[in-house]
Amino acid sequence: MSARRPGNSNRTLGTAPRASIVVAVLAAAAVLGWWGLRDGDERDPASSPAQTGMRPGGTPQVARAIGQGRLVGWWPEAPAEVAEVAVSTTRGVPNNIHPGDYAGPARCKTCHPKNHASWSGHAHRLMNTVATRETVLGDFSGEAVVRQQGGRATFFATRVGAETAPPDMRWWMQLERDDVRRTYRITQTIGSRFYQYYVGRLVKGPERPGHDFYKTDHVLPFGYWLDARKWVPVVHVHREVPELDREDPFVGAGELKRFAPYAQGCNGCHTTFPLGDMFTREPLRLSRHAPWQLHWNLASYIREQRPGFFDADAKSASTIDEGELQQLGRSLSAMDARDYGVSLGISCEACHLGSRRHAENPKELPRFAPASDHLLAETRVEVIEGGRNHTNLNWACARCHAGSRSEFAAGMGTWNSIEYTDATRGGCYTRLLCIDCHDPHKAIGKQWTRTQAQDEAVCLRCHGDYKDPDVRQRHTHHVSGSRGDGCLNCHMPRINEGLQDVVRTHTIFSPTHPGMIESNHPNACNLCHVAESIDWTVAWLAEWYGLDGSRLSVPGDGDTPLGRLWLLSDDEAVRLVGGDAILNQQAGDVRAIGWSLEELVSSLDDEFLINRQFAAKGIEQSLGVRLEELGYRFYDARRDRAVGLARVRRVLLGKGGSR
Repeated sequence: MSARRPGNSNRTLGTAPRASIVVAVLAAAAVLGWWGLRDGDERDPASSPAQTGMRPGGTPQVARAIGQGRLVGWWPEAPAEVAEVAVSTTRGVPNNIHPGDYAGPARCKTCHPKNHASWSGHAHRLMNTVATRETVLGDFSGEAVVRQQGGRATFFATRVGAETAPPDMRWWMQLERDDVRRTYRITQTIGSRFYQYYVGRLVKGPERPGHDFYKTDHVLPFGYWLDARKWVPVVHVHREVPELDREDPFVGAGELKRFAPYAQGCNGCHTTFPLGDMFTREPLRLSRHAPWQLHWNLASYIREQRPGFFDADAKSASTIDEGELQQLGRSLSAMDARDYGVSLGISCEACHLGSRRHAENPKELPRFAPASDHLLAETRVEVIEGGRNHTNLNWACARCHAGSRSEFAAGMGTWNSIEYTDATRGGCYTRLLCIDCHDPHKAIGKQWTRTQAQDEAVCLRCHGDYKDPDVRQRHTHHVSGSRGDGCLNCHMPRINEGLQDVVRTHTIFSPTHPGMIESNHPNACNLCHVAESIDWTVAWLAEWYGLDGSRLSVPGDGDTPLGRLWLLSDDEAVRLVGGDAILNQQAGDVRAIGWSLEELVSSLDDEFLINRQFAAKGIEQSLGVRLEELGYRFYDARRDRAVGLARVRRVLLGKGGSR
């Protein structure tokens, strides 16, 4: 991991020498993540001038930086030089990110019953729950079966303590093929809006006793698609790969390699932990959009707030070696929210931060800015503003809705959940609040319910000239009130793979973006005009907005519908969005999409499972075909779906299988 400076400080540093001291400290410090060193790796931290303690024998101990970017965790503590440019976050204000600072959502309900009731139906609340009769939504009747690659998966429930009313339940997922059988007990649920995935442990299987599958809660291989009322393979738990590289969940002992421990990879965003714990567990993720350069004293926080993870009596923080530090990181990363979290799911204090003092004294309002005796911040002010300002409110969302994805040419992610990161890559985000469009206390539901006028009222606060329909039409060149006249359809088009629908990107960008055009990536114009060529689009963009088409290297031969080129793209994300755009534009009219029907049907044989799933859903909804009745299932292996796909071709393309 490369060395770096603390980041762009928002504080006036006073003198250049002070700043250079901190740059030198960080450049020389050993920089790593909790997982940054593999067993057997060696470092020589003694060469660093950033010293905070003594090794045995009197050798100075280096300050080790855990993470990088705008949140640096220091072990055992930040060097003295850091304090020269960073201020305490508790100057004049109390701590609000330690475990004891949190009250929990039940306490909030007492004074805020309306918000609590609204939040209770929000997908955030049920993002993660303990498996109970009230929270388990999948079909565990024992009748549902998934047959895949010669294997058979079943899902059932058993009663425990029949004398209780109602009896306690346990839920199970069982996979078997030939003489290999794995039985998982489900302990937790993930999601409640479109899908519900399950977390559990293996209780019986071919793996040796003591294997991690038996000891660690992890994401299980099948989830329940709520709208379709059927079990399907999980996606995006690991990186999505072509069909031949996707793991077979029915393989024999020792062959099951992919493993997704829920605590270590998922629960940081699916549950509510004290923010101090998250600074400690996931500094790299929290650093991405931190508003200030933050310095976190790890050893003192852990000793004070989580002493069970580090025995200060038995081991000095200043003498811990790299292997011990790495093991400590593994233990912290594996913190189970059922034991250490404020709540499962996303609750009030995920955004409002620790509010126990507010619950005890309503006049003491919660602060949205973090404060801890263990946290230093580089800011322009001595006391960080803790109110509802742009910085604090947006960072509440950015702590989870951030990350890395495969990208389109304009920089936005191709699939969902990194909405804030995407927003920072486009225009307008410095003037917008996430809550301008999203009410954090109110559930969105299955579909976006705000009208076009309500959405665009946010845009028109700054772009007021376009309130005049005539001015707006001269800009959009589309009939007033039409889809082409909408701000979002042109500047936030539907090119992001959501959970079961293609949804809007949160990157605000121009339809004239040359990278999107040259890369054959989805552009706003052809999402509506799918049957037109890219030359047609470039010509109109040149006439209306001055795009210099002569400087572009565009795909195609000038006549081919761009929708077809999208379906034939080497990029799986482009294929997915292209098929969705065609089917949505010409829903129910097979003749209108005849030019693309061959490629659309071929999408049912795409090498990516998620593409086949979206294609199957779109074809069923738009063309009224029941694919499973024809023997086609999108999750079948290629050899197994061949017969059903041939029937689909005969129905949609004609007896010969092509048109």
